[in-house]
Amino acid sequence: MATDTDAASSTVNHIDVFWHEGMLKHDTGNGIFDTGMDPGFLDVLEKHPENSDRVRNMVSILKRGPISPYISWNLGRLALVPELLSFHTPEYVNELIEADKEGGKMLCAGTFLNPGSWDAALLAAGTTLSSMKHILDGNGKVAYALVRPPGHHAQPSQADGYCFLNNAGLAIQLALDSGCKKVAVIDIDVHYGNGTAKGFYSSNKVLTISLHMKHGSWGPSHPQSGSVDELGEGEGYGYNLNIPLPNGTGDNGYIYAFNELVVPSIQKFGPDMIVLVIGEDSSAFDPNGRQCLTMDGYREIGRIVKGLATRHSDGRLLIVQEGGYHVTYSAYCLHATLEGVLNLPLPLLQDPIAYYPEDDTFPVKVIEAIKNYIKDEVPLWRTA
Repeated sequence: MATDTDAASSTVNHIDVFWHEGMLKHDTGNGIFDTGMDPGFLDVLEKHPENSDRVRNMVSILKRGPISPYISWNLGRLALVPELLSFHTPEYVNELIEADKEGGKMLCAGTFLNPGSWDAALLAAGTTLSSMKHILDGNGKVAYALVRPPGHHAQPSQADGYCFLNNAGLAIQLALDSGCKKVAVIDIDVHYGNGTAKGFYSSNKVLTISLHMKHGSWGPSHPQSGSVDELGEGEGYGYNLNIPLPNGTGDNGYIYAFNELVVPSIQKFGPDMIVLVIGEDSSAFDPNGRQCLTMDGYREIGRIVKGLATRHSDGRLLIVQEGGYHVTYSAYCLHATLEGVLNLPLPLLQDPIAYYPEDDTFPVKVIEAIKNYIKDEVPLWRTA
């Protein structure tokens, strides 16, 4: 349990946000959900879930919401193609470049590279790299890369799940190349961060932890299941920890998973850099998820992760934006997450849904089963 001293020492007075409006030019189109299809019998076609409106609201709530005095704005940049090769294969990067030259293509289900998408992807990658470099250069302790398109499903040689380039993966590799010995990644997007896991699956220098709904594989672009037995390979065995949670886990279930699984894992690993990969699609209202987190849950997760950074990585924490598709509530949950990172004594913004009923009985049983499995199978838990 954190002490008052821990709480005080984990307080930061501002967060450096990195953003570039050019990322809004990634147009994912309209259709049936994320298919881009028009069946011909609907008068109103919805925007693709990963549309610019969701991020416009994230930007505006940080600029005009009550958290705005705590935010410092920094301009993002385009990534250079050679920088992409620290995580992605040359063949894959060339495939994306050629697709852009040819006017775009659907790379996999729901993932459309349209005119303007490639520049937006380069901005997302470069902006995330700039966020990490800001921390590495000692210019700040906490940085948030507010980026789209998202990245955590992008594997070294494969686009997946709305993602082209793995923004977090590139930043992690930059940290390693800059002298960090160990980097821990905590991914709370509702979907398994399979791309980041794949990129470091054989490494014992990166601990990837993903809390996600139990969705399994969804096709050739996403062969990983996100199950507890995907633990890594070779030197990386035991350094990929999956925490698949039942639908409707809610605030109490997530916090229980953090206290019982995430916090001990970070303590045993001892990172000198922490990356928090956030997706508000774990929220109670999201069209892409069913995990029922509310602002209170996100706020407490932010507080816990910042406390871990204070104790293990000299306060250094990079936050990278991923999913979150409810245009309004995603922005509210982002606000709450950053409130938690700031360790503010009282909420700045009230939850518009106020209360969401939850029963954590079953999630707790699932988390205990995962804990028992990890104790038996993960060397990090047996030796530290």
